[in-house]
Amino acid sequence: MSGVLRVNPIACDGRGICAELFPERITLDDWGYPIIDPGPIPASLEAHARRAVAGCPTLALRLERAAAVRALERVTSAEDVGATVAAARSGTGS
Repeated sequence: MSGVLRVNPIACDGRGICAELFPERITLDDWGYPIIDPGPIPASLEAHARRAVAGCPTLALRLERAAAVRALERVTSAEDVGATVAAARSGTGS
């Protein structure tokens, strides 16, 4: 499975455990919140990614399937286009 790490910024409280467990793909900002490498996780690092997800005390980190992420991005993009078209038709667009 090719996965992508995602963090819920609302659930995260910046403890930095994820970066300690998976420094290959997670760094911390000045306040201790994670900066996640957006690329897919290779099979060789998947066990490390899963360990970081399991170690998150607030359950803010998750590993999603890359195909599911791409599908969601396409849906979101289509919704944005639909909303823009609807706004333009109603005369409320910018």
